Amino acid sequence: MQRWRGLEDIPQDWGRSVVTIGSYDGVHRGHQLIIGRAVDRARELGLRSVVVTFDPHPSEVVRPGSHPPLLAAHHRRAELMADLGVDALLILPFTTEFSRLSPADFARTVLTERLHAKVVVEGPNFRFGHKAAGNVTLLAELGREDDFEVDLVDLYVSGDAGAGQPFSSTLTRRLVAEGDVTGAAEILGRPHRVEGVVVRGAQRGRELGYPTANVETLPHTAVPADGVYAGWLHVAGEAMPAAISVGTNPQFDAKHRTVEAYAIDRVGLDLYGLHVAVDFLAYVRGMEKFATIDELLTAMADDVKRSRALIAEYEAQHQD
Repeated sequence: MQRWRGLEDIPQDWGRSVVTIGSYDGVHRGHQLIIGRAVDRARELGLRSVVVTFDPHPSEVVRPGSHPPLLAAHHRRAELMADLGVDALLILPFTTEFSRLSPADFARTVLTERLHAKVVVEGPNFRFGHKAAGNVTLLAELGREDDFEVDLVDLYVSGDAGAGQPFSSTLTRRLVAEGDVTGAAEILGRPHRVEGVVVRGAQRGRELGYPTANVETLPHTAVPADGVYAGWLHVAGEAMPAAISVGTNPQFDAKHRTVEAYAIDRVGLDLYGLHVAVDFLAYVRGMEKFATIDELLTAMADDVKRSRALIAEYEAQHQD
């Protein structure tokens, strides 16, 4: 998959294409419907598919300080889109100047002049242009003028997550914030992931016999609610079963909120300075302060036992 940052990165000889535009944070199951339709339409027409997204999130430019927690970093979204068969990803730097483009100017500049769109695939609530004034009706009118078709896809999927609410990035963020990583995974179609570099912490886990990878998460990451979780620690392409702690470590009156992953049954790992990923499979228990260290150690042993069982059950159910 080609990756472009800015309109100037698009090859001059780029031909007609099938395009979809959106933040697509999380690339959840609703997003997958739209992106999948774009890929399918492109293949039917013998063209290439392009996803257009933005950095930073438009809300941060329009309303500074309102940046939502991110379900996936841009490089992770790119990986997920590549897996869906997308041919090119265009990340547009979202600036104040860019935000002032009228809907018509945005469509002509991005869709017609640079991407030579033949088909634009969107959900029914798609908005674009200055103050989000453009909608799918206007997009279709512009398409008739500039020779592109608008293909609308109902992106709304629902299930058990969020008590049956339609799947969305907003709902997923809420479930993650509440610690319902199982519900978030239903929407995403995979476990929720956070990423970052392993940094040195207080070394308390090592002293207690449970050395953890202290992950300094990327800016604006959607981190689950405080508690203990079962999941995986991904290092250099290897997924290691893990018991994961999120919180301020109340046992030792710490103040800094951390994400720490203990790789179950692994000894002698040296991960400092490495970029790792942590996948959250299931909530195990809330964060507690115990009366004694012995009680804490008993709880930690139980956390590892429960995490190991949850991961083994999941992996048995998802064997290829």
